[in-house]
Amino acid sequence: MKKENYKKIAKNVIDLEIEALKKLKNSLNNSFDQAVEAIVKCQSKTILCGVGKSGLIASKIAATLSSVGCPAFALSASDCSHGDLGSISKKDVLILISYSGETQELKNIIQYANRNRIKLIGIVSKKNSTLYKASDIKLYIPEVREAGLGIVPTASTSIQLAIGDALAVASLNKKKFNKYDFSRLHPSGNLGAQLKTVEDLMITGNKIPFINENKKMKDALKIITNKKLGVLIVKNKPGKTTGIITDGQIRRANEKNKDLQSLIVKEVMTKNPISINKDILAAKALNLMNNKKITCLCVNSKNIKNKTIGILHIHNILEANIY
Repeated sequence: MKKENYKKIAKNVIDLEIEALKKLKNSLNNSFDQAVEAIVKCQSKTILCGVGKSGLIASKIAATLSSVGCPAFALSASDCSHGDLGSISKKDVLILISYSGETQELKNIIQYANRNRIKLIGIVSKKNSTLYKASDIKLYIPEVREAGLGIVPTASTSIQLAIGDALAVASLNKKKFNKYDFSRLHPSGNLGAQLKTVEDLMITGNKIPFINENKKMKDALKIITNKKLGVLIVKNKPGKTTGIITDGQIRRANEKNKDLQSLIVKEVMTKNPISINKDILAAKALNLMNNKKITCLCVNSKNIKNKTIGILHIHNILEANIY
């Protein structure tokens, strides 16, 4: 009995999908720009809907849009005919996905959108279809060859997914959505940890071990002992940061001076400590610590480096599983 070459089958499926994606790339036109503008300017929600495999693709696109700051959710096409049309408001943008554009379950939704003047974006492959003709913005996806008997939704769903990803990333760029914005929507898991900012982890308020530069070291020793961070942030009378003292510096100063406690803080401190903006990723702060061989950073706001609003200790970063 002849053994099946499954790798050959797999490569053929992938080749068909690559071919479909190339056709999609060449088919993009100004309608895509219009769709992005509609999504970004939407005053409410972007609602996606499809039937069967297209419905699953709709759910994935909705999740991706939401993750980049464009509120979106997917509706069941069949449930829309039984009350869920009430979820769609006039301020929403509605995206319907259908390869044929003639799916029976979508026709009620199309009529509802047109009757209520709801912005309708159609992702569809048939230009003579009901969906294509009824759409305010027509996102044409080319007809493609499917793998698996030529009828299993494979290449067609690949290009539906791809155009959804393209819409999400284009919208991200239009909104100037950055890594900091992304991190706020992904607080958990490994991704969330790597996207945490300095502000998320820094020590603030009364926990910061401040001391005036003109105080004596006996006062400094009390503060560094009580705060238990192994560091002091030195500031002048106007409140500007002028230096830093670590427990290592204190030990070295004690070896050189018989009466350490009588010294003035500014005689012991290291001037101009390294400071970092609160919006920087904590992973980048860790890299800076490693390069400078230090365990603590002063944190500033809006690049005012001589005004400390927090302290970031290496322990805070490691406890957050950032590496």
